[in-house]
Amino acid sequence: MVAKKDTQPNSRKSHIRRTDLSRFAMMVMLIAAVNLAGSLFFTRIDLTSEKRYTLSPATRDMLRQLDDHVYFRVYLEGDFPAGFKKLRRETKEMLDEFRAYSKFIGYEFVNPSAGENKQERDETYKILIERGLSPTDLQVRTKQGTQQQIIFPGALVYYRDREFPVELLDNQLNAPPEAVLNSSAQNLEFKLAEVIKKLSRLQKPAVAFIEGNGQLNSNEVFDITAELSDQYRVERIFPDGQVNSLIRRSEPDSEGNVRLQRNFEAVIIARPLASFSEKDKFILDQFIMHGGKVLWLIDPVLTSMDSIQFSESTVGVDLKHNLDDQLFKYGVRLNRNLVLDLNSAAIPMRTGQVGNQPQIEFFRWHYFPLLNPASNHPLVRNLNSIKSEFVSSIDTVLVPGVKKTPLLKTSDYSRTVSTPALITLAMLREKPDERLYNRPGQITSWLLEGRFPSLFANRIAPEIADSKEIGFKSESEPTAMIVVADGDIIRNQFHIPNGYPLPLGFDQFTRQTFGNKDFILNAVSYLVDGPGLVGIRSRELKIRLLDMTQVQDSRTFWQVINVAVPVLLVLLFGIVLAYLRKRKYSRQQ
Repeated sequence: MVAKKDTQPNSRKSHIRRTDLSRFAMMVMLIAAVNLAGSLFFTRIDLTSEKRYTLSPATRDMLRQLDDHVYFRVYLEGDFPAGFKKLRRETKEMLDEFRAYSKFIGYEFVNPSAGENKQERDETYKILIERGLSPTDLQVRTKQGTQQQIIFPGALVYYRDREFPVELLDNQLNAPPEAVLNSSAQNLEFKLAEVIKKLSRLQKPAVAFIEGNGQLNSNEVFDITAELSDQYRVERIFPDGQVNSLIRRSEPDSEGNVRLQRNFEAVIIARPLASFSEKDKFILDQFIMHGGKVLWLIDPVLTSMDSIQFSESTVGVDLKHNLDDQLFKYGVRLNRNLVLDLNSAAIPMRTGQVGNQPQIEFFRWHYFPLLNPASNHPLVRNLNSIKSEFVSSIDTVLVPGVKKTPLLKTSDYSRTVSTPALITLAMLREKPDERLYNRPGQITSWLLEGRFPSLFANRIAPEIADSKEIGFKSESEPTAMIVVADGDIIRNQFHIPNGYPLPLGFDQFTRQTFGNKDFILNAVSYLVDGPGLVGIRSRELKIRLLDMTQVQDSRTFWQVINVAVPVLLVLLFGIVLAYLRKRKYSRQQ
């Protein structure tokens, strides 16, 4: 008798094979469907806790509106320390994010020190400096020892026939390198988006410096004027009682209606020394009522270093600029005092003679406080310290419909002196009494936003208020203004002895660069363009640094863990796998 051949195992194998093939086919179809959906619907998922790789809506909208190529040539290529390698990686990842939203973004990383000889490298450095990039010297450890290395942590950006430099490394005084690099990474989106906006803007908004009341002249604001000219059409206007100086009025139509339109988006009033007439105040008031923005840089106290250049002392007195009632109506009061701060800028003083050369020493001049952010507002976030000169404090007044945000303040080691205030260089020869510097930080700048009441409401004749030609408004459109109780923060120094203007914020005596320029640029950008790009500064990237003390204490323990644990895991996996295989085949038998 012949036994029948058992076909059940073969049928079972064919069934398993068909099941595997069907699963594989379904997997391929699923992957193809996902790829097809990804090509039709753009999306990105950011799994970082602080949304490091999520661009702001303002940046995404700007990138989608690009109509021509923007090319970044980034000079962060080479053998750098770990911190700069991180900055390079962050820059590349940010540019990749930009390119994900616009096909017109391109970039390359260039090593400026790749020249074959020193002469070629020096020529490259010279070209980059002429084009607006600042070098940074580093001490780099190599196998041969320590050597000096020059890097250019910046980029040149090209759009059509235009070129613009952008610095990628922040300059912050008294900040550790890790904090500076982290701050630079936080501001990458803002810097890169801002330079694209500068290059791609077809029509520049108009900004004006008001003159005619002893304001800083064009040379004293030369550097900031040049910087603003990259983004705005900058003019100097002398109102002189002309009602059309800030707001132009069209010819009356058949019904007698007159169309009013602002000549400027914002105006800057930089340290007036003479009194404003009521007519000029009315022109400013109506400019604000029609939505105009104002950057007030006002000194409540009249004094300067020129007053004590040839004598050891002077007196600070009230400055009669006739703006107190107008600013009070809008919501702030400039105090007639001077703020002194132990955290202040240094000034040079001649203390003797060494041979034919004068001996110069630097002393902290407490009348020059270093101002720092008074809030977390993006306008002042991550800014370097701002140098002030004879600054005063500002109080706020309750005005319905007006929101007030503090921007700048002194340190918690401050004091105030009321006018008339005796100012003498003799205090430099004495150790300051720290018990006097016990006041908290004094607010020196405010941002005001909302609908402002007119100073001239109920003060002018009804026939003038009702005139269509005048277009008088008793309440403003939604607008904003910034008030700073120091006019000197916008004034640049002049080179000694050649006399040419220096960059705003650069102190030629201490060779330090303060944040004055960035603050003014941010202020004008916020007033003119709104909180869009400036709001990017509000993002905060967490800096995750190792505790080096704990690392050194537990170094051996973690070395053993890193070496032994992987080996033990492999051995354990092998033992478990061998056991499972033995058990599986013993059951089949």
